[in-house]
Amino acid sequence: MPQDLSATPETPKEDGRPKWDNKFQYILSCIGFAVGLGNVWRFPYLCQIHGGGAFLIPYFIALVFEGIPLLHLELALGQCLRKGSIGAWNTISPYLGGIGVGSWMVSILVSLFYNTVLTWVMWYFINSFQEPLPWSVCPLNENRTGFNEECYESTAVNYFWYRKTLNITPDIAESGTFQWWLILCLAACWAIVYLCTIRGIETTGKAIYVTAIFPYLVLTIFLIQGLTLPGATEGLIYLFTPKLNTLKNPRVWLDAATQIFFSLSLAFGGLIAFASYNPAKNDCEKDAVTVAIVNSMTSLYASIPVFSVLGFKATTAYWDCLDRNIINIINEFDLPEESIMRQNYTSWISFLNSSYPEKIAGLKLKSCDLQEFLDQSVSGTGLAFIVFTQAIILMPGSQAWAILFFIMLFSLGLSSMFGNIEGVFTPLLELQILPKSAPKELLSGIICLISFLIALCFTLGSGSYWIDIFDRYAASVPLLVIAFFEVIGVVYIYKIKRFSEDVEWMTGRKLSLFWQITWRFISPLLLLIVFMAFVTLQMQKPPSYTAWNPKYEGFPMKEEKVYPPWVQAICVLLAALPCVCVPLVALFHLVKQKRRSKEPSLVTPEVSFCQGANSNFSHPKE
Repeated sequence: MPQDLSATPETPKEDGRPKWDNKFQYILSCIGFAVGLGNVWRFPYLCQIHGGGAFLIPYFIALVFEGIPLLHLELALGQCLRKGSIGAWNTISPYLGGIGVGSWMVSILVSLFYNTVLTWVMWYFINSFQEPLPWSVCPLNENRTGFNEECYESTAVNYFWYRKTLNITPDIAESGTFQWWLILCLAACWAIVYLCTIRGIETTGKAIYVTAIFPYLVLTIFLIQGLTLPGATEGLIYLFTPKLNTLKNPRVWLDAATQIFFSLSLAFGGLIAFASYNPAKNDCEKDAVTVAIVNSMTSLYASIPVFSVLGFKATTAYWDCLDRNIINIINEFDLPEESIMRQNYTSWISFLNSSYPEKIAGLKLKSCDLQEFLDQSVSGTGLAFIVFTQAIILMPGSQAWAILFFIMLFSLGLSSMFGNIEGVFTPLLELQILPKSAPKELLSGIICLISFLIALCFTLGSGSYWIDIFDRYAASVPLLVIAFFEVIGVVYIYKIKRFSEDVEWMTGRKLSLFWQITWRFISPLLLLIVFMAFVTLQMQKPPSYTAWNPKYEGFPMKEEKVYPPWVQAICVLLAALPCVCVPLVALFHLVKQKRRSKEPSLVTPEVSFCQGANSNFSHPKE
């Protein structure tokens, strides 16, 4: 029999749940969770490859019709039911409990590799105190008769990243050895996460004031410095000049939709957990719009210093190319020094090509085109640990800029880790895995210790290949599937009418037609299209990766390899495991219900769960 939750007690019941100190702390925590490393190294890359300013058109369309509605739904759900992901979906219906289990699993998997990325950031931060920066010069070979061959054939920046940091193997099947420096940094990162999440939001709420606000300060400093660098204008023109013809490419729209989805940290369960610590009467609609807009504006804001620095790097490389050609021409034609300058290089080349075509052809001069240097796109770790570090070397006071840059990245990543850990911590706390007498510190410690031990595999020589796999498969398809079932669960199982009344009760105003239409039709349809397009693109060719192999004939280009069958099986497992939780849990409860010889029913229509979760308030009935 369903429990009658319609009665309103005369005295409010205290559920013993922690609460945010204030509204600003909650909003900062949501922003800190949403704004992460992807805002700095993924969004600018997508702008770069998808037509600059033109990419903003599909990006903001996806934000309005997919990002904000899903964010509003998750915040409203958490605030309404006052439970973490597993508890919230079990409350709506036991048949939907798999949604919470799936998002909990994704939070675990993402936490494992995300904190390893912070391990790399910490390693670079520690090395930033050296003078000169260790990635600015190649080390000598063993005989001390010249430079290290691997470094000399590539660059000092590449050598420090692939050899001195990762000590990477040439193939994913070769595990390599554990890197002791990464193990120490990994232990330090998990210790920091533990100290900050030791009592859930009671401690993360304090730390978030630093980790969420500090990156904006550093971005502003980089913005001011970046705008003063030569070539910054070219970088910004490249960013904001729209190439509208790129909008004909379906991949642009797919990337915009996925960027919005992953950037807002939807379907991880962390946002539901954060919102569950809110008072029942709170404007979750306004919160969702605020967080989504701040997140997108941060991406745009971060793009300005990033492209200023990329423009500076491209311009410097362009000048170096010109200078090498000028030296070759002056030596070949025995011209006076400074007779050919960057400013008159083009006219000199035209003159010499017409007068001495054979001599010029024999010099094999490099083609120097600023646009080509600006087109050299890279995202993720390549942008942070290779392109940006190379640009920092060229900046005056490079040591200070390196320290600032890696502190900023660490702060961005740490605030996102708070949300990931909260998505793991809150459901376990509510499920009472440990006895009630056990302190929260013990549960946090167990989570962090187990995560650290599992993440040790990422410190192997092949660890970076596995992080790419986790990023590509554990944090992509499962989130799309979970979000789709979230919308379907609320709209068609819990019923949109009941949920609308819940939101009206919490916010004090009637739900607008926009939310009704997006939740009912547009958002689930968009998620379905994105999922199908994503899977189709993945199936067009065998899953592959690029390996750093000094013995490869095309070195320093990376060698493209196909994943071996056993690795492909793990890729499928990572993508499928959180997804199959949804039907498996539903099937389990269906069988359980059948055994009790009762009619399986998805939701008890008489019950309004906001009223049940917040029984000290009156609530409208259906």
